[in-house]
Parts: sequence; C-alpha cells; structure tokens
Amino acid sequence: MSELISAADVGRPLAKPDRQPIHQILVPFPVAYFAAAFVTDLAYWRTAEVTWERFSVWLITGGLVMAALVALVAVIDLFRGQRPAWIRALAYASAAVLSIINVLVHSRDGYTAVVPAGLILSGLTLALLLSTVSPRWTLTNRRHLGARA
Repeated sequence: MSELISAADVGRPLAKPDRQPIHQILVPFPVAYFAAAFVTDLAYWRTAEVTWERFSVWLITGGLVMAALVALVAVIDLFRGQRPAWIRALAYASAAVLSIINVLVHSRDGYTAVVPAGLILSGLTLALLLSTVSPRWTLTNRRHLGARA
C-alpha cells in the first residue's frame, strides 16, 4: 500500500546525512607520499643512483605540503563539531616534524644524505603514520555519544 506524502514533506530529506570529516578524504595522500619516499630511499640505498635521492626529496616535500593541507582542513572540521582524536593527531604532527627533519637531511649532498639517517627517518615516519592512523583515516572523533573512535 502506498503512503501518502503531505505537501510539507516534499523536499525534506528522508534521513539526516552524517557529517563526515572533510580532512578524512585528504589523510591518505601524505601517507602515500611518505611511503613512496621510503621506497625511493630503499632504491637509492641499493643503486646509489642520485635520481632516487631527488625523487625522495620531492616526495617528502609533497607529503609535507599535503600534511599541512590536512592540518588546515582538520582545524576547519573542529569548528564543524568534531573533536580531536589526540593520539592520532599528535602522532600525525610528530610524523610531520620527522619529515621536516628528513627533508633537511635529504638536502645534504652525497650518499650520506640518505644512508643511513634519511632511510631511518623515512622508515620511522611511515611506521608512525601506519601504526596510528585509524582505518577511517580521520584525526577527529564525533562529538555525540556512542560514536566510534
């Protein structure tokens, strides 16, 4: 049997959409950049081809730019009613600081720019990000009770 729809109900959404954090879309990008930088560091370590070292510098820089964009958008999400997931947010910030140090290490000239310090920093950054980023790729939690972290 069909339900009757009143004139007042026309145009109203049937369900209230869930507010998904905007930064959640962007979080995987810096992780991908830093993972690729680790791979190019490994390639440089094995081949000593300077092109791999240059790729690493550009990938780390790109990851830092994207991480800054994620941080900016996460702040906007906080004003939209989200609350910070402190452990994930601090780990993410720590990974960004490690990456700043890493790009400075990579900017030196020669083999020692990557091996071993740059390679270790790239690995630590990637491990930190992968161990703390939630499966939902978010740095915030919802405000209302009963939400999953």
